[in-house]
Amino acid sequence: MKPEEFNKAVEKGELASLYLLYGDEPYLVERAVKKLMDRAVDPGFRDFNLDIFYGNECKGEEVFSAAQTLPMFADRRVVLVKKGGDLSAHAMEVLLPYLQDPSPGTCLILQAEKVDGRKKFYADFKKRGEAVEFKRPYENQLGPYVRDEVRAAGKKIEPAAAELLAYLVGNNLQELVSQIEKLCIYCGKKETVAVADVKAIVSDTKVESVFEFTDALGSKDLPRALKMLTALLQDGEVPLRMLGAVARHFRQLWQVRELLDRKVPQSELAKASGINPYFLGKVTAQARNYTVTELQRIFERMLELDLAFKSGGLEEPLFERFVMEACRR
Repeated sequence: MKPEEFNKAVEKGELASLYLLYGDEPYLVERAVKKLMDRAVDPGFRDFNLDIFYGNECKGEEVFSAAQTLPMFADRRVVLVKKGGDLSAHAMEVLLPYLQDPSPGTCLILQAEKVDGRKKFYADFKKRGEAVEFKRPYENQLGPYVRDEVRAAGKKIEPAAAELLAYLVGNNLQELVSQIEKLCIYCGKKETVAVADVKAIVSDTKVESVFEFTDALGSKDLPRALKMLTALLQDGEVPLRMLGAVARHFRQLWQVRELLDRKVPQSELAKASGINPYFLGKVTAQARNYTVTELQRIFERMLELDLAFKSGGLEEPLFERFVMEACRR
């Protein structure tokens, strides 16, 4: 089942007895769980009809027993297993028979980041229940995602404004939704969110500073890049998040650089690259600062930097060395 099919079914009240909600985008998974719970059990009766377990510590017997318990003062009860991908082998063995004959008055939800589909328990769960995977959207999907979220809030947003917000924030959906909420409040009775509104809201956050940092790197402006790096780290910005923004920016530079090398006409660059014309001029100018060989070396260094950060390396000196290499003329 696709996420959009899941949403439509839940809105109609067409609920299954078994749900596996998982994926690498925790915000979307958490929101889907909340939406399902809100529809499945009345908040006023949750004390009687909601049980929450954690897969890394619960016993199969207690989950089985809760799932077989009849609902009180309601048509349905919910049994939620968070970290559902961490169930022990014994717990899965105990719960396997339940999958063959789930209680019609219970909605059993497994919430997970990853599940091992090779294991019989998860394979049977997918076969007999509804499995919905929530993937982190690709960069070219962020603009439409922003527009959908703004529409759900009762407003419209200019295409360039949606692309600008997606570009500034990246694919951290929790941060993206937070910025959208601020935008809608800021716009008040105004029906359409404009580029100026995005700049007014996002400029007050660390996101704008990260954007300036990637811009300095792409421009090979070493003094400004080092100054921004120091300011961001002193302000508590997470190096891995910064690196993600840098990688996103340089992917666009590489993409445009290859198009330029193929002599793609300027008039066709926006369509060929998928980059909004609002940004294309600056990205194209920065892409001319690099050769494909240079960009390949930069990505190799970013991979090394990512591994070093995750293994506890000294973040500021390593990042400074990377900045100096990326800005080398």
